[in-house]
Amino acid sequence: MSLNTQNLQPIINFIWTVADDVLINKFLENQYQDVILPMTVLRRLDLALEPTKDKVLKTNEEFKSRIDNLYGLLTSEQHGTGLAFYNTSQFTMKKLLADPKNIDTNFLDYLNGYSENVQDIISKFKFRNQLETFETTGITFSLIEKFCNPKVELSPDKISPMAMGYMFEDLIRRFNEKTNAAAGRHFTPREIIELMTHLVYLPVKDKIQKGTFLVYDPCAGSGAMLTQSKLFATNPEGEIKSKATFHLYGQENTGEMYATCKSDMLLKGEDPDKIKFGSTLSEYGFEADLKFNFMLTNPPYGTTWKQDIENLNVGSEKKVSIVDKRFNLKIKNFKGELEETCLTSRSNDGQLMFMLHMLSKMKDPKDGGSRIASVHNGSALFTGDAGSSESGVRQYILENDLLEAVIALPLDIFYNTGQPTYILILSNNKDASRKGSVQLIKGDTFFKKMTKALGNKKSELTTEHINSIVELYLQNEQNEFCQIFSNKEFGYYTLKVKHSKEDFEEDIDFKDMEFVPLSNNIADYISNEILKYTPNAKVDLKAIKIGYSINFLEHFHQANTYRDLDKVIKDIQRLEDKSNGLLNTLLQ
Repeated sequence: MSLNTQNLQPIINFIWTVADDVLINKFLENQYQDVILPMTVLRRLDLALEPTKDKVLKTNEEFKSRIDNLYGLLTSEQHGTGLAFYNTSQFTMKKLLADPKNIDTNFLDYLNGYSENVQDIISKFKFRNQLETFETTGITFSLIEKFCNPKVELSPDKISPMAMGYMFEDLIRRFNEKTNAAAGRHFTPREIIELMTHLVYLPVKDKIQKGTFLVYDPCAGSGAMLTQSKLFATNPEGEIKSKATFHLYGQENTGEMYATCKSDMLLKGEDPDKIKFGSTLSEYGFEADLKFNFMLTNPPYGTTWKQDIENLNVGSEKKVSIVDKRFNLKIKNFKGELEETCLTSRSNDGQLMFMLHMLSKMKDPKDGGSRIASVHNGSALFTGDAGSSESGVRQYILENDLLEAVIALPLDIFYNTGQPTYILILSNNKDASRKGSVQLIKGDTFFKKMTKALGNKKSELTTEHINSIVELYLQNEQNEFCQIFSNKEFGYYTLKVKHSKEDFEEDIDFKDMEFVPLSNNIADYISNEILKYTPNAKVDLKAIKIGYSINFLEHFHQANTYRDLDKVIKDIQRLEDKSNGLLNTLLQ
């Protein structure tokens, strides 16, 4: 792995002690993260600005009466920070400690000195809401002193955005466990991000050596997928070594994660305005016609999207009618006719809605097309009967030949769930060798057990494991870890059949549901498989539906091999003879 997460534990542990040393009896346990997380981000920004503090103060003093908007000057290399943000307050966190009596007033002045983009971060953390409690309980000095301790080394030069994302995820996981709160999302381990970036970029590495590419994560979290994907593509010591320009776009609806993501984009020199706040499904933050070359995400699964339904819906939840072209797609009925259908997953699991959203953001194949890597649990692969929206999403994806591969991940690979998970790789510009087919990769056999679990995470991928899975994907050949199927093999018809008592000895009528592979002719199936055996059966031709399901484990199931029957009989006879001999001995 490119990041040794165990090395970060001393810093995380020290930050964690702030709660017990400073916040205890001042805040409720479920409020600790409202203080710890923004203070961690602010200290990180503070350290980034320290080297240019005097230059910024001088520039601000010289030009503030002459120029209305000083942003350009105060962020320039020559006169300012050389970063996308600044702070015009005379204070740094360390300087605040020099005046303990006025620390509350000075701390507010310090916060107010930040540029507008950092003000947005402070606002999303709702950090100013905590200042009154700081003052009334007298903890402001102790809190700042803790974060200025050399043990909390948060400088961008020492802690990368990837490492910072991990630290935040671990802290939030701890807060959730301490308060018995549901995590609400599944943070993505860095080795899974590494695997996803390999799968997305390596097949097209020759095509991304120059030019401009847009990368997008609709569930951006701490932004790690975005920053790591760009690093993988452009690292001069990496496999691709692209000299192309990559613009990073993301949206996040959790305030603390949005603030974390935006702060790291500021520190990385990325455009913070390309990170939007709000729900992607109902409050999409970018222009509708903006398309992306690459999309990587880990959408929330098993999580409600009821609020989005209410925001989008013009009907009732039982019969959802969403006027949004992202979720209204044309899929075939059993007659082969295209019908526009509103596809909405059940309200307690919105993961496939994010998939539909990403499909709507794919570039046209004539413009190079798009590639998607998205993490899902098994529900996305098989939940939903024929005719349901979930099945309809899979139908659209497979009938439009968008799915390249499904990779099963090891169990216990995520921090907040132990359930089976999968990476789906999609493209609307498939290589000729992949057209019309889907590759299933049994990647759940490639892992090692961790010496110390982190939440539910007990397994991890090494570089060797990642390379093995990527090699299976790139080879695209049938073997014990890889099965290849035509798109149609995942589809089926459902037939409602009413059987008559005249066809059976029992005096009863009953209804039956037949599942017919799409490769079969319906009329032939009815004639040869139903009417041949039950001539009086009635098939409801108006109720025929199409379904699509990817039962991953079923395709790798190995049938048991049984011994020859004659040998079994001889062994039984031998055992009987032996037992009779023993019995006779006892009776003598």
